[in-house]
Amino acid sequence: MLPALIKGFDALRDAAIRRVLYLSVGGALLLLVVLAAGAEYLLQRIHFLDIAWIEWVIDLLGGLAILALVWITFPGTVGVVMSLFLDRVAARIESRHYPHLPPPRQPPLLEMVRVAVNFALISISLNLLAVPVYFLLPVINIFVFYSLNGYLLGREYFELVALRRLEEVDARALRRAHQGVIFLGGAAIAFLLTVPLVNLMAPVIATAFMVHLFESLRRRVGMVQSA
Repeated sequence: MLPALIKGFDALRDAAIRRVLYLSVGGALLLLVVLAAGAEYLLQRIHFLDIAWIEWVIDLLGGLAILALVWITFPGTVGVVMSLFLDRVAARIESRHYPHLPPPRQPPLLEMVRVAVNFALISISLNLLAVPVYFLLPVINIFVFYSLNGYLLGREYFELVALRRLEEVDARALRRAHQGVIFLGGAAIAFLLTVPLVNLMAPVIATAFMVHLFESLRRRVGMVQSA
């Protein structure tokens, strides 16, 4: 797994991948800013009491809560936004490192939308359910966060890459057969997504990383590409 992760970081030296990174980060940041600004606007328009200092405290706490929720749901939100662009990263990595591969399969649009929406709903919902643990149980909250998002992100990025080469049923079978190493890979991605500045590059690194990991696991079991 480590060699694949190192190659994932190395992908940032590719100018074509950096262009995708800039486009992806811009789109993700725009969505997060719009959502946070919208929530803050609604909060400012709602008046709970007519006492100025209490309203100020409520607005302050509400603003902090909005920032906290944006931070907690960041891995799932970024994964969904950047999924619109990461196929280009996977294609670039394949062309550079695996030029012998045939053209990728073209998954039906409905399949890709269903996979992305399913991941978004599960990721955001589970992280919201875990909010009490995140805030009330120090130390344990770190373990829960990386375990939960390690599973979710490993699954998301692996299937993103695998569905380019395998049918959905085969991609999931390969993931389940190697769920341990994929979970560790997902935990590494979750960690990158929580490191300031690095988190802006993490989805691109994660995609390149998963391409290398997928090809390594696929060769190990001799699984061929679906038509």
